Amino acid sequence: MIRLTQFSKGAGCGCKIAPGILEQILHGGESMEDKNLLVGYGSRDDAAVYDTGNGDAIISTTDFFLPIVDDPFDFGRVSATNAISDVYAMGGKPVMALAILGWPVEKIDPLVAREVMNGARSVCNKAGFPLAGGHSIDSAEPIFGLSVTGLVKKTNIKRNDTVKEGDLLYLTKPLGTGVFSTALKRGLLKEGDYAKLIEVMCTLNTSGHRLGLMPGVHAMTDVTGFGLAGHLLEMVGKNTCSAEIELNALPVIEGLKFYTDLFIFPDNTTRNYNACKDKISGMDGTEFILLCDPQTSGGLLISLDPDSEKEFLQVMKEVEPVRIGKITERKEFAVYLKKS
Repeated sequence: MIRLTQFSKGAGCGCKIAPGILEQILHGGESMEDKNLLVGYGSRDDAAVYDTGNGDAIISTTDFFLPIVDDPFDFGRVSATNAISDVYAMGGKPVMALAILGWPVEKIDPLVAREVMNGARSVCNKAGFPLAGGHSIDSAEPIFGLSVTGLVKKTNIKRNDTVKEGDLLYLTKPLGTGVFSTALKRGLLKEGDYAKLIEVMCTLNTSGHRLGLMPGVHAMTDVTGFGLAGHLLEMVGKNTCSAEIELNALPVIEGLKFYTDLFIFPDNTTRNYNACKDKISGMDGTEFILLCDPQTSGGLLISLDPDSEKEFLQVMKEVEPVRIGKITERKEFAVYLKKS
């Protein structure tokens, strides 16, 4: 049986280019100005948003990566769930997707790629929209993902950098997918833990569309390859606020400590740490593994008006989000970790 992860240098969203290098790539060029482009890459948000008139907007996003699991059907499911999440993170509703497939046809049977497609299609069907087409190439490594189109009312758009002082911070999924997937790739994942990993990565963030209807949700993003720390910094980095995080409140996949005690984590955890360490107070021990673990198909990170908390919890009753901290006035550091 072919192990897809043996064909990938990185895995899942851990394949992302480091923030510092990405900044070099994006810096220096200017896209044409368009007053209808409501959200572009300037804010490093989850997706682009374009005003189509009459109070409506279209969301466009692309996400793809190398195999994070060996089972092709699960690889398709995880990739699709992860790509769709960007639309939900903007408060929108996905309506169509196109597949992005790179496949080493001389090394891996094309029928395996068909199972990847079937996995993605099953997720799109579950989310209520068609996988309408796509593009494929013959590549050295297996690559898969989706380009997803969504719709949103302009008044319901949720950005990642519009937090307000006093907001509460909530997270909708446990952390640890990078650690668990690394254990899988190394052949060290314990029996039963694979199911936990897949459950987290294949849970759709459909609540994002409902949260788009709530004015009290001031900002939202999904936690992926830059880890909780990196995406939190995107929320407050250019803002006049800082964030306080309760380390003991952070939700984790059950059994995570077994792997972190063995220092099992992706190489890109260190990359993420180096990119954010000077902006975070209190990340001076092994907690960096949790904060900087690159997540694949992670949860929504939500900045919420405290007066809307009761309504929020009613809307999210099927998801059980966890309150992990709050937004404060701007201080010396962008993020403060509190250990109780």
